[in-house]
Parts: sequence; C-alpha cells; structure tokens
Amino acid sequence: MSDPAATPVRRPPPSLRIARALVSGRWVVIGLWAVITVGCLVFLPSPTGGGGGLRGLLSGDSPAVATELRSVELFGFPLISRTVVVQRDEDGISPYAQARTVVRAVAVDRGQAGDVAPVVGALPLTNTLGLFPGAREADTTSLTYLLFPAETPFWARTRAAQRYAERFFDPERDHVVGVTGSAPARSSQGAIIRDALPTVETITVIAIAVIVGVAFRSVVAPLLALGTAGVSLVITLRLSAYLADRFDLASPDELEPVVVALLLGVVTDYVIFFCSSMRELATTTSRGVAAEGHRVATAATVAAIARSGPIVAVAGLAVAAGTATLLAAESPFFRALGPALAFTVLVGLVVAVTLVPAVLAVLGDRVFWPSRREVPARAPRWRALLRVVPSAWPRPVVERVTASRRGAAVVLVVTIAGLASAASLVLRLDLGVSFVGALPPEEPVRATAASAQAGFADGILSPTVLLLEGEDVADERRALRRLGESLSAVPGVAGVLGPGSQPRPVERRVLTTADGDAARYLVILDDDPLGAASIRTVNRIRDQLPELTAQAGVGGVSASLAGDSGTAAFVVEQTQDDLVRIAVAAVVANLLMLLVFLRALVASVCLLATTLLSLGATLGLTGALFERVAPDQGLTFYVPFAAAVLLLAFGSDYNIFTVGHVWNGARGRTMRAAIRTVLPPAVGAVFTAGLALGGSFALLSLVPLTPFRQLAFAVGLGIVIEILVVRLLVLPALLTLLGPWAAWPGGRFGSRQREHGPEPRPAAS
Repeated sequence: MSDPAATPVRRPPPSLRIARALVSGRWVVIGLWAVITVGCLVFLPSPTGGGGGLRGLLSGDSPAVATELRSVELFGFPLISRTVVVQRDEDGISPYAQARTVVRAVAVDRGQAGDVAPVVGALPLTNTLGLFPGAREADTTSLTYLLFPAETPFWARTRAAQRYAERFFDPERDHVVGVTGSAPARSSQGAIIRDALPTVETITVIAIAVIVGVAFRSVVAPLLALGTAGVSLVITLRLSAYLADRFDLASPDELEPVVVALLLGVVTDYVIFFCSSMRELATTTSRGVAAEGHRVATAATVAAIARSGPIVAVAGLAVAAGTATLLAAESPFFRALGPALAFTVLVGLVVAVTLVPAVLAVLGDRVFWPSRREVPARAPRWRALLRVVPSAWPRPVVERVTASRRGAAVVLVVTIAGLASAASLVLRLDLGVSFVGALPPEEPVRATAASAQAGFADGILSPTVLLLEGEDVADERRALRRLGESLSAVPGVAGVLGPGSQPRPVERRVLTTADGDAARYLVILDDDPLGAASIRTVNRIRDQLPELTAQAGVGGVSASLAGDSGTAAFVVEQTQDDLVRIAVAAVVANLLMLLVFLRALVASVCLLATTLLSLGATLGLTGALFERVAPDQGLTFYVPFAAAVLLLAFGSDYNIFTVGHVWNGARGRTMRAAIRTVLPPAVGAVFTAGLALGGSFALLSLVPLTPFRQLAFAVGLGIVIEILVVRLLVLPALLTLLGPWAAWPGGRFGSRQREHGPEPRPAAS
C-alpha cells in the first residue's frame, strides 16, 4: 500500500484561491472601496463640460484650416465666419434696414463702433434684388458675419454675437431672428448634452434596476448592481477630470454621456454574470448537502466567484483592449475616446471583480430576496416558468438548432446569408460632420439657420473659399470670370461670388489683394456645409480644380480650398483612412483575447468572424435607416467607428462568457451534450446582461442630438443582433457543425460518438 503521507497534495487553482481570499477578506474589501470613493468625492475635481469647442473633435491641421489662415494673412481678414446674425422678414426688409446693417458692419471694421470685443470684424450680406449668387429670394434676408480671433471659445463667440444684435439692432424694426452658425451650434450642443445628462443617468438607473430586479426576482440584486456602478462612476469621472486637468487633455462634450452609458452597462453585465453563477451553483450545491446550512451558502459563493471571476476578468480585458485600439487612429476624437473608454472599462472591471464578490460573500443567497431558489412541486405552470427565466428560455431554441447537423447547417446558412445581405449596405455608407443639422428642429440656432437658408441657399451659413495665388493673377479678369462660371456649373454649387464679375472697387481688398498676387472666391453650396452631400461637392471641386483653372486660362497659380466643408471633407477622409488601422488593431486585440482564454484557434477565428458579420449588418442597417430619415446628411463621422469598436469588444465579451461556460462544462462530454447542457443558461444570462447594456446605450437617444441617436440605435441594434441571432442561433449551429474540431488544438471534448456525459460539477468541489 502506498504511504498517504507521500501522496502529493494538489494546490487549488488560482481562481479558487482568489475567491476564498475575497470571501475571507470581504469586510476589508468593502471598507477599502468605501474609503476610495469618499476620497475621490472629497479630494478630486468634479467633471466639467468641454465648452462646446472643436478641440478634441476635429483636427486642427487640415489643409482647409491652413488655407483659411493663409487667406487672413494675405487679405487681413477672412471671408469665413462661423457666427452669423440673421435678419429676415418674408414680406421684405426695407432698404433702410438693409443699409443700417451695412453701416454698422463698416463701423465695426473701421473701429468706430466702440468696444465690441472679442469681435474684430463684420461682413454684411443681403439678398437685395436677389442678385447674390444662389439667392432663393429677394430683399427678405440680411446676414452679418462676425469675425473673431481663432482662440476665442465658441461660447464666447455666441454671447458676443447676441450682444452685437442687442446693441445694434431693433428686434422689430430690423427684423432680427437670432444668431446661428457652426460656432453657436457647437456651443448649443454642449449645453444640450449637459442639460440632458442627469435625465439620461436617472432613467438608465431605473431601467437597470427594473431589468436586474425582474431577471432575479429580487430587490437586493438591483441594489448591488447600482451600488457597484455608482462606485465605479464616481471613481471614473473624478479621476478622469483630474487627469484631464493635470495633463491638459482634450475632452469633447460627447465623451461623458458615452462613458456613463458604457460604465453603467458593463458593470451591470458583470454583476449579472456573478449573480447568475451564484444562483445556479447555490441551487446545485443545496441539493447535495442541504443540511450543511451556512457552509453551503459559503461554498456556493466561493464556487460562483471561482467560476465567473476569470471569465468576467478576461471579458472585461477584451472590452478594454478593444476600445483602446482607437489609439491607432489619427483623428483627435478617436484618440481621446479610446483611452477614456478603456480606462472606464478597467475601473469598472476592477471594482466588479473585487467589490461584487465581497458583497456576495456578506449577503449569500439573500441577494435574491425575496425570491426562492426552488419552486414548489404544485406551483402553477406560469409561476414555474417565471422562476426559470432568464436561464431556461433559450433551451428549446438551442435544442432545436442542435437536433441534427443538417438542421444546424440550414440555420447557419440562412442566418449568415441574412447578416451578409445587411452588411453589404455598408458599401453605401455616407459620413458627415453635422453641427447645425444635428440640433433639434425647434432649437433657436437651427431655427435661425433655417431662416438664413430660406433667403439664400443651404450652404450660406458657411461658404467655401477658393484661394488663388500667383503673380498678377488679379489682373486676369476674364479668366477669373470664366473660372467663376465654371465653378457655378459644378453639381452641388448654388452660386459663386468672385473676381471678374464685380466692380473693381468692390473686389479690391475683399476678393483681390492690393498687389494683385492673390484672389479668392466665395462658393455657396446647395446643401448643409457639414453634411455628406456638401462633402462630396467639395471633393468634386478639389478634384476638378486643375482642369477648371487650365480651361479658364488661369495658369501658373496655386489653388486651395478653405471653410467648414473642406475641414469636414478632411475629417471624413482622415476617419476613413483610420478605418484600416482601427480595424486591424481591433481584430488582433480581440482575437488575442479569445485565443488566450479559449486556447482554441478554430473557435476563436470563427467566433470573431461571426461578430464581424453581425457588426457589418448593424452598421449597414443603421446607415440605411438614417439615410431615409435625413437624406444627404450621412452618419456623423465618429458614430460608425465608435459603434464598431464597442460592438466588437462586446461581441468578444459575450463570446468569452458563453463559450467559456461551454468549455468549463465540456469535460467528459461531447460537443453536442456540452452545448445543450451549458449554453442555454449562459445565453439567458447574456440576454439579461445585453438588455442592461443595450438599454444603457439606447437611452442615449434621450439626448436630442442626431449623433447620439445614431450611436444609440447602432449599439442597441448591434447588441440585439449579437444576442438573438449570433448567440442564440449562429453559435450553437456553428459549434454543432464544428464538433470537437472547435476546440482545436485544445482537444477539450470527449469522443464524438458519446452522446451524453456526466453532469458538470461546481467549480469549487
């Protein structure tokens, strides 16, 4: 007989040792997080808005910006203004009112209007007699473009424009409508976001409480989810504000709502994963050793933490790594968004994998109060069904899909064909950079913009400037006139104001320089200057410029474009160039996380491919919908890429959770038996988690701005497709067809001929 003392003692796995440590030190963990939270509230600054500017949103090194600065250097003042005072009367503005508009602007330009700082110049424009190129009406609308130093914040420009209108115009006699332009629009967006954020947070908290409460039939589990999310939110926002202030980091106004939605969603997901495992293992353990009392609850808690802890940790790291891939972009918005989202997920993950187990160790199965784990044998059928939701409802679907390899093949072919058809719509995706058009129709800045556009053209708020530089180019008046006529004929151009078509006194120092070596045109577009249609028009003009100047006879000159449309075109082009870098980085990061956790090349590649397919379908359907809602606007440039990175990370998150449970339950089983036994409750937990996460992002639509509604729809739709199509149909069908080869080269599964295996044991046994 062998000596028992000589038998080596197997050390428990790391996950079990960590679980036991968290359970033993539960009060220390809870106390530590309480101290950290209070410290953040007391010693760290509260988050503040970004001020509505462009810093951190648009790139400042675009060719259009360089051309705009060069134009100011040559002429002494720009033709481009992003802040406009609008006067309008459909019945007609009197010649005297129009004259007053011009006289006051001239007084500002000559320094005879008193202190109007930070305004440094004013350009008046009226549709007198309908002579202005592209004017839709005559004598109904007057505009005053206000000029500011480049460093003036957008909110300061808006206030200065309002003071200008109050000081120099009589609202009734001069028919003042209001102030508009991309600068006031951007400032208004920031105010709308800050005003809407408390409402979004409140309704999201209520929605999460309801979802978690119904899922677990408990009033305690929602409190655990919200408490964990609250701790994570305080730490994330306060630390982010401190780091942004300490290192002067850009913080666009769009960032905070996305961070809040992400944090509330992912932390709730991880709480659901822990609670689902604890409920399942508590029931299983209690059946075997019901007389053990408190030891049973502790064993179930340790088992749940040991089982779900590694899965939650790897899933969270997958989301953090996926969002961090935005650092591969050159766009300043993505470079600000990527670290912010990754930091948010990491904070939420650390809190979830430590605080949640500690609280569960204190509460035990009381976290499910007042529901019971068991249903009485004579309970009504409807009550029995209610008790097993959400863990059992996927079982009939999974069993039907996996009933035969032929049926699984049919399901896989049909679902993939549907996803691929929707994904093909991505090829027609248009991008834009909308400020005024993103505002609610009733918002004053947008309503004022509509008044200005009614009298001129949609592009009047921010015309495009064409700058020509060449020796004595201003003397070639006929050639310059021909070039202006050619520009007017370009599709998408409403009209052109340029040299050669105006009296020389009007042109001098406004459209041509005193030395005659530079000339510029004001090009008014047919569409919203920052929409997808205007971006296509500007790209068309840029591509045709060499040919147009040659045909007009303007030789030996350099030609370049300035203005919001040119800047938007550069941003969209930069974003599209970022696509390859972001896509490669995101795919590699998510594939590595799947490989590290699953240790199966075949399963990892196939799972990532299905997630990419569902992502393509999501973006294709989102683009098609919003093209019908707002033609020629396009999706806001950052929406599809932010949604893509988030959904790819969430897909890997759910892959790790569902397939990770299949892997854990596959010891001694065939693939089919493992799928049927373990996958339904895992999909049920993911369904509940997806409701919480999708709901968090869907509620971003309460921010009444188009980009948030686009992002909310895209992420919400993507999560629905991921759960109801990929997890429920594609995943079981795929694993059924692959069989044991899914685990290659890990080889976790038993013989293919075996139909059934032993029941999985709790992780702690």
